[in-house]
Amino acid sequence: MKNTMNPLPFRTYLVLLFSLFSLSALVVSCQDNQQQLSVLKKIDKPFQFVNQDSSIVTEKDVAGKIYVTDFFFTTCPTICPVMKTQMLRVYDVYKDADDFLLLSHTIDPKHDSVAVLHDYAEGLGISSDKWHLVTGDKDEIYEMAETYMVVAEEDERAPGGFIHSGAFMLLDKNRQVRGVFDGTKEEEVDQLIAAIKQLQNEK
Repeated sequence: MKNTMNPLPFRTYLVLLFSLFSLSALVVSCQDNQQQLSVLKKIDKPFQFVNQDSSIVTEKDVAGKIYVTDFFFTTCPTICPVMKTQMLRVYDVYKDADDFLLLSHTIDPKHDSVAVLHDYAEGLGISSDKWHLVTGDKDEIYEMAETYMVVAEEDERAPGGFIHSGAFMLLDKNRQVRGVFDGTKEEEVDQLIAAIKQLQNEK
């Protein structure tokens, strides 16, 4: 019987491989509650998106701040609800920190308008000056995901019509990726919460 399933794009495999490597490297480097937060990649790409309050968000908004970023969509029937529950844990710990932000990109901008993101943010009970839920041009969002080396693509075979990584990327004040954490696993988000504190204490 002929297989009619389309293979995933080659770059998707590369991104998945990178993510697995980064996660593995991070896990084995944890000793005495201190993680070796090596620089995995420098993010130089500029961006311009719109958040849940219709405010423009660019790379200037994360300049000089530690931030965690991810990719999701509001109608996601699989991992997104778990990811958002875990990201709320991070938010609750650091919501009063002046040097910290969260940045979540929708990968379904056709549906996830500013109004939809606003309602979604209200449901989470979050402040837009600490956690930006952003939308914008689809190609630019997907290019941003590729820059972070995570998967974000339309796929009619996938639940909800999209595939995306469950990774939370941790970036330092110089926009350097210092860790990749599985946002669907509580124990890895525990590591992320600890890693943020480490970056805050870096000289």
